[in-house]
Amino acid sequence: MPANTITPLNKLFDLSGKAALVTGGAMGIGLAIVERLAQAGAAVLISDIDDKAGDAAAAEMTGKGYKAAFVKTDAGKVSDIAHAIAQAKAKFGGLDILVNNAGIFPMSPVMNTTEELWDKVMAVNLKGVFFFAQHAAKLMIENGKPGKIINIASIDAIHPTGNLVHYDASKGGVLMMTKSLALELSKHKITVNAIAPGGVTTPGTAKISESLLKGSGLSPEAFAEMMKGFGARIPMGRQGDPDDIAAPVLFLASDASRYITGETIVVDGGYLLS
Repeated sequence: MPANTITPLNKLFDLSGKAALVTGGAMGIGLAIVERLAQAGAAVLISDIDDKAGDAAAAEMTGKGYKAAFVKTDAGKVSDIAHAIAQAKAKFGGLDILVNNAGIFPMSPVMNTTEELWDKVMAVNLKGVFFFAQHAAKLMIENGKPGKIINIASIDAIHPTGNLVHYDASKGGVLMMTKSLALELSKHKITVNAIAPGGVTTPGTAKISESLLKGSGLSPEAFAEMMKGFGARIPMGRQGDPDDIAAPVLFLASDASRYITGETIVVDGGYLLS
């Protein structure tokens, strides 16, 4: 838009007529992002490897009167990524917003980390982010429309938690990838930004904690103490909830952030300050 044109306030976060794709969108943070974008008027394609949860998420959104659909996708497979982007075109006519939310974070001490685990984490957390961005950008350019790409990183890209070197490396890569993509894609009017969440409580937190404990190499007591220490460091006094991440995603997907690209917003309740 021309520099002297001011978007009316009631239109600033309006995504009506836009099409979005959210990876890992079937539950937790991803589902909260799906709902915020849908509330703002976007048609949302939910991409997830869990087809049961994905179908349920799409049904929940359409039941609320939103436009949504589901496509089963393994974010670590380029063929699946290409299929998901093709589905966005087939179902919604194109793609305006991509949110790279899918990610895995199995705990593993350095000396226990296998090649198989390393490759699995990198495939989903780094390779998947790149090829989703690449295929989405191709479609955005093909349609001749501006686009928004939003990558979900982690504060572990900035400060290590421990027993997550593979995850931390992948998320550190996401931060630099965000800058590199932003530099190259800006000429196509595509902005690329990232959000780095801190600890977030989701409906699956208990299950995730059990999985992390198994991979951490720590005793249950030591693991509980580590998690307690993490929570105690948050100046705002609580873990985040999914909408604490979804709301900044909406900001980056909206016209309110039209002149921001290559940046990372840390959303951690002040954890990195302590």
